[in-house]
Amino acid sequence: MTTIIRSPFAFGSALAFLAVLAAAGLSAQPAKPKQAIAHRGASGYAPEHTAAAYTLAMDQKVDFVEPDLAVSKDNVLFCMHDDTLERTTNVAEVFPDRPSTNYQTRQPGKHWVGNDFTMAELKRLDSGKWFKPEFAGQRLLSFQEMIDLVKARPGFGIYPELKSPELYKSRGVDQVKLFVELIKKNGLEKPESLKKMPVIIQSFDEETVRRVAKELPTIPRVFLTSRDEDVTEARIRELAKFASGIAPEKYVIARHPEMVKAAHDAGLTVTSWTFRADEKTQYPSVRDEMAHFLYTLGIDALFTNHPDQFPRR
Repeated sequence: MTTIIRSPFAFGSALAFLAVLAAAGLSAQPAKPKQAIAHRGASGYAPEHTAAAYTLAMDQKVDFVEPDLAVSKDNVLFCMHDDTLERTTNVAEVFPDRPSTNYQTRQPGKHWVGNDFTMAELKRLDSGKWFKPEFAGQRLLSFQEMIDLVKARPGFGIYPELKSPELYKSRGVDQVKLFVELIKKNGLEKPESLKKMPVIIQSFDEETVRRVAKELPTIPRVFLTSRDEDVTEARIRELAKFASGIAPEKYVIARHPEMVKAAHDAGLTVTSWTFRADEKTQYPSVRDEMAHFLYTLGIDALFTNHPDQFPRR
């Protein structure tokens, strides 16, 4: 039988080490892995919010795939960033006589609001050719189709954003109600489902985040912001009453790096956006930029157009 000698010195050294960690506010437990969120899918390589972009993001081992959510004329949630269709589809060719007349924007020219078209009409649009000719034929996806696409690849989560709530309110559309109903229809709010396919909800609209906190309490929700006033200690404490995390634009965090600790102390995760290889920054590469925010500033997750460049450690 082997005799194990436990040195009092070694035991005391271990206790001393743990005490140093505690004094520094650190944990002896391994740090939680940083998380990559595919911004509109792998949108640096494929047309945003298409099956091609979502599939490539999963191929690149992202943690979450992000669908921005719009609402069709017949109340179907679909994946689209802009309120209007002309930037990323050929709507002007397919429906040249149907530009929206009840939509105000500072952008010049004609605009086709997605909410003015049924899902069947939206399916007629090409949403890939604008990006590169080889993506011609990609179609807009309903949120249900996006859910099914990700669910078929176990191990990935979804990070839906409820876009433009004011637009839908002005049109009498309850976007949150449609969202909550679809989440519950798919059972995505159930703990057993969240273990298989995590869901995190995000919005710039405080009322929306407060509402989903009540109607979908099991699902984490993140408040998006581009405002410096949202990262003060007092504001962070208020957000912690109904949000699970805060997601300031990266420039806000760069101006106020102390907000990361303040948010963590309040029990909030910190996520930032958007990290892209085609943007000129002070960093040698987008990988270096992401590494600075993740491992120097200490944020928990970020949105990137280039999931393959995410610096895992």
